[in-house]
Order: sequence, then structure tokens, then C-alpha cells
Amino acid sequence: MHGSQPNAGESPLPLRILSHNVRYATTSLFENERPWEERFPLILSELSYNARPYCGHAEDTDIKPHIGAAFICLQEVLHGQLSDILHGLNGLDPAKEDDSSLPAGPLWAHIGVAREDGRTKGEYGPIIYPVQLFDLLHFENLWLSPTPDRPSKGWDAGCTRILTAGVFRSKITGQRLIACCTHLDNAGSKSRRKSVDIILQAIARLRREWSGGNAENAGPAIFLAGDFNSLPHEEAYLAMEASELMCDLRNYVQPERRYGDLVTFTGFNPEQEKENQGRIDFVWLGPRDKVAGLQGGGEGNGVPTEKVGRSPRWRVDGYAVLPNRFEGGVYSSDHRCVVGDVVLYPD
Repeated sequence: MHGSQPNAGESPLPLRILSHNVRYATTSLFENERPWEERFPLILSELSYNARPYCGHAEDTDIKPHIGAAFICLQEVLHGQLSDILHGLNGLDPAKEDDSSLPAGPLWAHIGVAREDGRTKGEYGPIIYPVQLFDLLHFENLWLSPTPDRPSKGWDAGCTRILTAGVFRSKITGQRLIACCTHLDNAGSKSRRKSVDIILQAIARLRREWSGGNAENAGPAIFLAGDFNSLPHEEAYLAMEASELMCDLRNYVQPERRYGDLVTFTGFNPEQEKENQGRIDFVWLGPRDKVAGLQGGGEGNGVPTEKVGRSPRWRVDGYAVLPNRFEGGVYSSDHRCVVGDVVLYPD
């Protein structure tokens, strides 16, 4: 990832995608749950360490940006938590109590609004991106309801749910991509299923709008990360898989090359919550027919590499589920962070 900068659009672009439900900062703690003030250092070090090989560090002012980049997709983030994370990632002093502004650099900025009022009330589903490596061309939030243009709760959902979407362009290679982050409802099966329809429609529309008016160009490649509250045999996952547009990144990595556990939701008391545990956090890539794995990756539920042809948009290089329990039995969150390593190829 080091060396001279390539001409725009001519070189593959390595990307790392991180997705983590960090658990909102509550004062009504579950057994074994620690306050945000104790969990935050674990979350910050996780994100900083795992993004650094791609995007550098706040202290690396004399090091030129890498060709590769990382995107951080989070769920259940309240405004104060987002402020803590952005200040920490950017190497800034913590925000003062009377300062509600969110930093937009020098390394990291975010897109996304809070779901309750479209501003700062309630949980965010932010996408945090490296400002030295990517230009933001467009972003929007959609509510996962029959009225997606305004804060609203849909169908049988227990909570208001939201999709964050952005169109980005690499400052080094000129490649564009669509990045999406979401958190589907935990209570409503119908809501989860209908939400997938809204997400897929939004992705298809964004691809058309950013196709450059070229009929042969179906639009930028896409990734979607988030907490689906759906196991792979349940409605939301199956609906996304059936779309034939998006594919589960994990399926393109051979089992022996995957790192970490299968389960992404553990709870704070795993021994008592075994029936609720499972893989519900995902990174999806699209378009599916342009995704390739390494050395046979994709032979499971995905598309085998040889069927992709000679012009993939994505190559999947790795998949990991990071630990969330540390010394003293402290949990950083009730979810584990999911990491996908990919390469984005030119149009």
C-alpha cells in the first residue's frame, strides 16, 4: 500500500470495512455491563488499531496517506459517544461539556444523523471515513418506514430505524463507491423484511444516479454494513441474499482464513444468553456478480471466483470477528466487531 501514487482509476484500492454495534450509553446496566466511560477506551483502541494500517494515526503527520483506506460503520451511537469516538480517532482533546459540535478531521469525519429527530436526538448509524483519503460526494439518511424521508417508525418495529448512505471518491485513485450502514429492528420481523426492500431500492437508485449517464456503467460498487438483528436463516438475511444484488462478504473467505468467532452478538452474560447469541452483524458487497474471493473463496454460498470473469469490482481478502471481552471480564460491547478486507477494482 506504500509507494508512489497511481494515476486516477488505474490501480486497485485496498479497503478495510469495520462494523460494530457499540451499545448505547445507558445508565440502566445489564449484569456484567460497564458504563460507557469504562467501555469507551476499549472501543477507541479497537477502532484506532484496526484502522491504522490503512489510514495512519493522528500522530503520523509526516507520513503520506496510504493507497488503502478504512471505513468504520457503527450502530447504537448516541451523540456524546460519537463525539468521544471522533475526538479520540482524531487525536483531539475530549469535547467540553457545552460543546456539541462534532469534529471533521484532521483524519476522520462522519456522515449520518440521529434517528429520532434527524439531527442529534437518539441513536446514530454513522459512517466514519478518512478525510485525507476520500472526498464525500453525497450523503443521505432514510428512515426504514413507509415514510422514509422523515423521522418515523415502520410497521411492527419497536424503535425508529435508519439507513445512512454516502457516495465517496478516492483522492488517490479516483474510484467511487457507495457506503451504507444500518441497524434493523430487534422486535419486528415485518419491519426487518420491509427495511431490506427500502435499502435495496435506495442502493439501486444511488447506483443509477451516480452512473455518470453511461448506459454501460451500472454505477459504483457498494458495501452495506450493520446489525441486521437477523440470523442467516431468518427473514432479513434471506431477503438480502435473495436480491442477487448483494452478497455476504464472509462467504467469500475460506473457513481456514477467517479469524475469530462465528457469533457476533454475545450479550454481556454469554452463559445465560446462549439462546439469543448468533451471527447477526454483517458486511455485504455488491454487485454480487462482480465479487471474487481468493483461491476458491466463494465456493460456499457465494459466487465462485471463476464465475466472476475477468473484471471483478471487489476481491475479498479477509474476514474477522474481533473479541469483545477483556481482562477483568470487561465487555467493550454486547456485540463483536466485524471486519472485512477487500480490494476495489476500477470500473
